[in-house]
Amino acid sequence: MPGQQNRKVVKALAVGAVGAAVLSQHAGRAYMDPATNILGGWLRDPPPSLSSNAVFATDNIKNAAAKLSDKAYPFMQEVDWNSMLYLGKPGGTASALDWLKAVDSALVMGQAMDSQLLKKAAFAHHEAIKTIDTKGLLSKASFADVNEGIGKLIASVPTAKTMAVYNSFKDLVGADVPPYLMSTVKEADAKAAYQGLMEFKDVVKKNPIAAVEPGAPAYLSSGQLAAIDKAAAKLSTASYPFIKDIDWTSDLYLKPLPAVDGKAALKAVDSMIVMGANMDPKLLKDAVGAHHKAIAGVDAKGVLSQADYTAVNAGIGKIIASVPTSEVMNVYNSFAKIVNPAVGNNLFVMNSKGAAGADAIAAYSALMEFKDVVKAAQL
Repeated sequence: MPGQQNRKVVKALAVGAVGAAVLSQHAGRAYMDPATNILGGWLRDPPPSLSSNAVFATDNIKNAAAKLSDKAYPFMQEVDWNSMLYLGKPGGTASALDWLKAVDSALVMGQAMDSQLLKKAAFAHHEAIKTIDTKGLLSKASFADVNEGIGKLIASVPTAKTMAVYNSFKDLVGADVPPYLMSTVKEADAKAAYQGLMEFKDVVKKNPIAAVEPGAPAYLSSGQLAAIDKAAAKLSTASYPFIKDIDWTSDLYLKPLPAVDGKAALKAVDSMIVMGANMDPKLLKDAVGAHHKAIAGVDAKGVLSQADYTAVNAGIGKIIASVPTSEVMNVYNSFAKIVNPAVGNNLFVMNSKGAAGADAIAAYSALMEFKDVVKAAQL
């Protein structure tokens, strides 16, 4: 393998996913900071279909969020938010596929959320991250805003979907985790926070919000979307052998990035929050639906079908094409700063032995072609 080509493949593997590699090449729209726009960063006025009854909802959830924050903030101040503990798997013996099923329940819940509320909650998190101190603690006011955003999101989905997420994750967490976490804080403050949470939960349940479905994609033409579909099919055909070479049941993907602390990881995640919040809501829901269908069809090795893989790639391409270049590049650069080059080298060695080396090269080449189509679709 030529040295230059090898380095390119390693770089792509270091980023770790189709979408991330696409990020590196976008160019187009100018960025508007979310703080300059009351809607939280829309580069244009949102289409009428995004108008939400939540804008005119009562202040019950907001008031309840403030009360919860008052009761829970002493507990928040006691937690070591810089601990690497929160970057790892929370105990238990669950497999990678078990965790995938739990994540799927969260995807289904998220897909059902009101798009306008989801955007507002995302930017509440973004603004809160700006207030975090050296101990990893957000301000009390930001904590209240985040709780309000989460409460309204939960209020916008059927109770059954919320409970599905709760039940999916509760059985995966090790039984020793809650007692250990309690031992790291003052028990009285933890119990007060829990009591506040239960009261907040009751208010959210009593104040449901009817989610408004977003309309058709407003900023990408049918021709542009079709071009991405066609390119996704070509990419998937070329890269599917590589997908089958990977051990998706490995717990490697449940481990934190080496030598990356919580604060550094949070900054990178923040860039993803901003990018995600500005994605076209209809295309985002469609992409989530493609992931949900794909997860339902994975085999015992964690491999999805080629048809589902094609749909996932198309969904990722479309949502990336729907956001400004600067936000896409910000995500790419944020993770490039914290991913040690050794990660890419190790992934390449692990996933490209023998014939798999040719599969990796073919996948990368096809990815670059797909990137060009996505870039051309960007306004």
